[in-house]
Amino acid sequence: MLWNAKNGEAAVGSTKMSYVSFGWGDRILILLPGLSDGLTTVKGKALLLAKSFKLFFEKYTVYMFSRKNNMPEQYSIREMAADQALAMNALGIGKASVMGVSQGGMIAQYLAIDYPDLVEKLVLTVTAPCVNDITDKCVRKWVDLAKHGKHASLMIDTAENSYSAAYLKKYRKIYPIIGLIGKPSAYNRFLINANAILHFDASEELHRINCPTFVIGGENDKIVGAQASRDLEKYISDSELYMYPGLGHAAYEEAADFSRRVFTFLETAK
Repeated sequence: MLWNAKNGEAAVGSTKMSYVSFGWGDRILILLPGLSDGLTTVKGKALLLAKSFKLFFEKYTVYMFSRKNNMPEQYSIREMAADQALAMNALGIGKASVMGVSQGGMIAQYLAIDYPDLVEKLVLTVTAPCVNDITDKCVRKWVDLAKHGKHASLMIDTAENSYSAAYLKKYRKIYPIIGLIGKPSAYNRFLINANAILHFDASEELHRINCPTFVIGGENDKIVGAQASRDLEKYISDSELYMYPGLGHAAYEEAADFSRRVFTFLETAK
């Protein structure tokens, strides 16, 4: 199969967690996506998602996980991390490098705090140690839009707050049809994920992260703010920070050297 791309599900209690995997290396890299997973999961998208991670395939087998299929109404970030640990155990994954983006980075923090034996190296991308005023304002607006079924407005507001001005010049061309992209039949999953962000605060426990950590942020981040990345680097003892000038919350998509920076960290950090 091309790139050894696979689609699968891991048992997590009474439900399952969708994942995709690609690559053939001996080491494991776990990817945890952001709030967009509340709108559309990774299920069945192995080939679509694999291309961005070709750099890793020779040395790593890469897994990207969604949140579990059936989530309780009150579902915390810490509980998401606990379920992620269950999914890794179900697949026989012992120690792995873990990269979390945005909300996925929040989950990754608790995974490293509560299950240190599972996390060898940690990459925290455009995320925060706790919900702050910038994040709270954004997420509450998205919750309101989702509750009223305003999908186009939700997608446009997310894009406007995520991408650089240069990228938006191209991206705005699809705004007339953006309401059709990733529209779920219901918003329960999105709202549960969003509510978890609004109650997240790992800042008092970040000193317990003892693995090498790479924090990546955007100087123009309008969703978590640039200071959030600096705070993570300050609170986590064995950490290094890189801030992308001119980029925001979508730095991991826009920066041409993003994958190379992550790969270099994973290969050299001790």
